[in-house]
Amino acid sequence: MTDQHRRLLSGTVFLYFLVLLSTHYATAFAPISRNSCLYRSRVSSRDIQTLRQNELRGGTNPCGLCRQMNRSEDTGEKEESNLSGDSSWILTLLVPLWLVYVSNQWSRSSLYYLVDFSGNGDPLRAMNVDLSFSESQYGFLASIAFTSLFAVASLAAGFASDRYNRKILTIASAVSWSIATIGTSQATSYDEVVGWRIAMGLACAFTTPTAYTLISQLVPKNKSALASSLYGSGVALGGGLAALTVLLDTNVGWRNALLGISLFGISAAGISFLALPNDPKESKGEDTLSLKDAKVESDDEVSITSQISDVVATSRVQWIFLGSFLRFCSGLCIGVWSAPYYRMVFPDQQSDYAFAQAFITAVCGISSGLLGGTIADRISSTIDENDDNVGPKLWVPVAGSLLAAPAWYLSVHADSFETAMAFLAVEYLVAECWFGPTINVLQTTVGPKIGGTAQGMFTVTGAFGNLAPSLLGFLYGQVTGSESSSALSDLLSTAVCVGYISSAACFALGALSTPDTAPVDEKN
Repeated sequence: MTDQHRRLLSGTVFLYFLVLLSTHYATAFAPISRNSCLYRSRVSSRDIQTLRQNELRGGTNPCGLCRQMNRSEDTGEKEESNLSGDSSWILTLLVPLWLVYVSNQWSRSSLYYLVDFSGNGDPLRAMNVDLSFSESQYGFLASIAFTSLFAVASLAAGFASDRYNRKILTIASAVSWSIATIGTSQATSYDEVVGWRIAMGLACAFTTPTAYTLISQLVPKNKSALASSLYGSGVALGGGLAALTVLLDTNVGWRNALLGISLFGISAAGISFLALPNDPKESKGEDTLSLKDAKVESDDEVSITSQISDVVATSRVQWIFLGSFLRFCSGLCIGVWSAPYYRMVFPDQQSDYAFAQAFITAVCGISSGLLGGTIADRISSTIDENDDNVGPKLWVPVAGSLLAAPAWYLSVHADSFETAMAFLAVEYLVAECWFGPTINVLQTTVGPKIGGTAQGMFTVTGAFGNLAPSLLGFLYGQVTGSESSSALSDLLSTAVCVGYISSAACFALGALSTPDTAPVDEKN
């Protein structure tokens, strides 16, 4: 067995280990009861009748979704599901959505690891060499090309998630970006890649508005920030898998690597089709694949402009959006340019970098997200409900951003590979705690009726954040000797650190502000 085959085998095993480990921890909190939704999906209708008879005798304790199904079957009433009876929401709701989100991040981020501007790349393993595009074209491709339709579609996706079947939207979007990934793998020119990148942006826009509104609606209030952080960990794991794409690229080429990524996306869509519960907006528990039948029976005439106005009516939400935009700018500059930078500075350690980046993104990123959600929920629980127990959760992203700035600066100015990766690990560990608490405060502040629109607007802030790495690529291309690692290091440290510190100030102002209206969505 050659060294290349050993690296491919070890990389595949490590990739499988990351997915298995993350799924294990996500499901460890959710024991499968005989009356859980997962169990019901595996038994016959006669067995379900027996289980229901046992429930009526008081001998069992069905999960929250099953209780909702029973009530819908018995009374025909349209009720909002709330999976608050036990931890079944992790398996039946969170894991399918999480796998789709991992695919989303892996598909859109893999591009960052399929280019090589060191001057030593070959057409098989470097997309930019095969299709002949420059650093500035890469910056456009990685950011604005994806953002161009993603930004517009995010608002439409948020509006749609408030009105249509979110399960169907989730599945359709995953299939669509997987097709775009396949199209990219078969591209023969830079323009074709741009076209497929734009299509991917359209599809990816529908993921988070549908998911976060389902989580906000179905997960018990005292677990909401943790649930958002668990789901948000898909960014970290997807980024970790994207980093491992370097190994696939090295052994099978960039085109075959993209084909493998698309297969994961299609598999995630299939799992969601089988496991994800139907949207609670559906009446009488009917399982339909028609968007027409999935419309909400009220508020159809409400315009998207009026909903946007309602979302930004409070100063807290305004500060959240501004802080999130700045935070996205920093994170996206790291995501788009860190791989080209480290591969340029440490060209002889590309395999080591792939493993290090995957480990840091997955393990440190996920740990940071879970810790951030747990701390945010703990902070909220210590404050009386008559006081503002929502805004203080924003102190978590404040602390994370302030700690991340010096860690990133030290990483891109390190003299050795080991030191650079050590500080990069610290940066991920303190920085990625922001996502869950921020989403939770946003959703709680605006309430459930416009939660999808709010999430779509939040996604738009991230879309506009893609302008930052594109601008950085333009500035880098203007530097004399465009392959200067020192110039890229200075640009990265300045842009990222300014973004982190500015976002911390905005989140702090959001935490200190008083919402004009009380949260609409209160769960017991």
